[in-house]
Amino acid sequence: MQSLSFSSSISATKPQWRLTSSPAITFTRRTTKSTVNAKIREIFMPALSSTMTEGKIVSWIKSEGDVLSKGESVVVVESDKADMDVETFYDGILAAIVVPEGESAPVGAPIGLLAESEAEIEAARAQAAASSGSAPAAAAPSAPAAVASAPAPAATPAAVVADGPRKAVSTPYAKKLAKQHKVDITDVEAAAGIAPSESVTPVVTAAAAPPAAKSVPAFAEVPGATIVPCTTMHGAVSKDMIESLSVPTFRVGYPIMTDALDALYAKVKSKGVTMIALLAKAAAMALAQHPVVNASCKDGKSFTYNSSINIAVAVAINGGLITPVLQDADKLDLYLLSEKWKELVEKARSKQLQPHEYNSGTFTLSNLGMFGVDRFDAILPPGQACGAIMAVGASKPTPVPDKDGYFSVKSQMLD
Repeated sequence: MQSLSFSSSISATKPQWRLTSSPAITFTRRTTKSTVNAKIREIFMPALSSTMTEGKIVSWIKSEGDVLSKGESVVVVESDKADMDVETFYDGILAAIVVPEGESAPVGAPIGLLAESEAEIEAARAQAAASSGSAPAAAAPSAPAAVASAPAPAATPAAVVADGPRKAVSTPYAKKLAKQHKVDITDVEAAAGIAPSESVTPVVTAAAAPPAAKSVPAFAEVPGATIVPCTTMHGAVSKDMIESLSVPTFRVGYPIMTDALDALYAKVKSKGVTMIALLAKAAAMALAQHPVVNASCKDGKSFTYNSSINIAVAVAINGGLITPVLQDADKLDLYLLSEKWKELVEKARSKQLQPHEYNSGTFTLSNLGMFGVDRFDAILPPGQACGAIMAVGASKPTPVPDKDGYFSVKSQMLD
């Protein structure tokens, strides 16, 4: 094979064209044959909140053998705050369900297996069976080890202190006194007028006994009592209560005259405005004027001044407590706040709140006034950007003196 190249030279005469031959350069393309192996992927228990450590399977939306598409909901998981749908990140076939409905698994643990094709379904099911059977088998060998370690360690033979010269250990001041009074400090008993004992008590050296384990206080069982296990939300509330004890707090109280607030509420109640919306709006406007109350300090080294005013409101739901957040409460009017609050309460009671709807609060309200409670101590929720919480009591008629000493009855709320 030859290639053609043309060269030209410039001269006074006509251009001369020459035909030359040169070795051909051949370019070859190396193709690699890639093969894609079928995979068995694990569906993991997701972390649906920053405080979630385990989740409970509420229900499987899909069954074994169903074909799944990426982004499709597969299972409903109960976190410590809400029930949420878990989607698949891959296409495939739900080959095996590892954690059935009603059972719990730690975050990151596999709860199901996804096969890429039908050829891997049996292998996936065998893998699920092996993983479920390996847990009891791994726990069994630990029993003999525990039994073997049960006997108490034997005491070492007694060591008797031999008679002979003994070295006295004394302080410099004791030595000074002994020198002044010409007392042999090596014989303390004689110096003190105590007759030496006839026999020397042997010193026994024994193996140190293992420290006794801390006993958990046992509560007496009441006959006929029913034991109900805690739900995931119960566990989260209990954990938050314990963690709140480590947060340094101080409490202040202030009476508020609510005659104007009651009059405003009477006007807007028929238009759908709730008392929670009024309290949240009033708190948000006050926080805008006092941003330090909207700040928080977590590490003891710096303050975080929040640019947004998000009012979290404690709500009791079936099985626990949650704090839906009215975001940017200072920028919304009363009607929008009321509509937003109704939506949040409905989602909270159906356990459908998203994480940003309950963990983004910068200030918290807790209202028990509707139950006739005058005052109470609210607990600052840990794990949020909240630096303060306001406990709202009931508004009741109270005799209040004016500056001249005359009494009049006014509606008063203790916060």
